[in-house]
Amino acid sequence: MDVSADLSLDAVKAALPGREVRFYPALLSTQADALAWARAGAKEGSVVVADYQASARGRAGLEWPVEPGTTLGLSIVLRPRLSAEREGWLYTVATTALADVVGDGTSIEWPDQVLKDGRREAAAGVDVELGPQGCNWAVVNVLVSRAPQPRTRLLKEVIEAIEARYRSPADAVLADYLPRCTTIGRRVRARMIPVGPSGPQVTGEAVGSLMDGALLLVTAKGSRVAVRPQNLGLLEDAPQSPDEASRG
Repeated sequence: MDVSADLSLDAVKAALPGREVRFYPALLSTQADALAWARAGAKEGSVVVADYQASARGRAGLEWPVEPGTTLGLSIVLRPRLSAEREGWLYTVATTALADVVGDGTSIEWPDQVLKDGRREAAAGVDVELGPQGCNWAVVNVLVSRAPQPRTRLLKEVIEAIEARYRSPADAVLADYLPRCTTIGRRVRARMIPVGPSGPQVTGEAVGSLMDGALLLVTAKGSRVAVRPQNLGLLEDAPQSPDEASRG
C-alpha cells in the first residue's frame, strides 16, 4: 500500500523529534504493536502510528475505521504512577485531551468519545498491565475521525495534549472534564463485560465522574454505583423508571 503524502516515516520523525516512533504504511492495529512494544520495555512516550489499520479496536474491542489519508490512528505508551483501582482515570485524561485538540463546541460521551455537532470526532481506548504496585504500563489508543492534512501536525498536537493532561493535577483535569461530559444528567444503562442477555448491568441517572474515571450512577432505589470504564461493555440511554414516568 502506498503511503499517503502527508504521513510518512520521515514526516512523522520530523514532527516528533527525539521520540521513539514506529510508523507503518499499513498494519493490523497500532494497539497490538504498542502492547507488544510496551511489554518489551518501550519508553514512556513511545508512539506507534499507521496510515491504515485493518483491524483497529477501541474500548471493549469496538471496531474503529482507520482509513488512509482521512483519519488518524495512533497508540502511545505511558508508564503512569497509578494504583490498580485508578487505571480508568486514563480515559478521563485522554478524552479531555482530545476535546482540547478538537476545540470549541466539543462534548465528551463517557467513557471514550469526543463529539461535535452530534458526530464522533475522536475516541480513545486504554490498555493497562497491572502489577503488585499498580499500573506497570499503559497504552492509550486514539482515533481521530476527520483528520485535516498534514496529519503530522495533528499527530503532534494530540500527543502533546495527552501528555499535558496526563501530567496535570487530577483535580484540574476533572474540573475541565465534567462540564464537557454530556453523559452526566442522563438516565443510562451500563451493560458490563461480558455483555449478554443475562450479563450484569446497572441503570440509573449519571450524576458525576470520579478520580478513577468511573461514572457515578444513582439508581431508582437511591443506591450510588460507580461504573468503571475498563469493565464497561456498552452504555445506552435508558427509559424512565415507572416512578419517574408517573411523576412526569
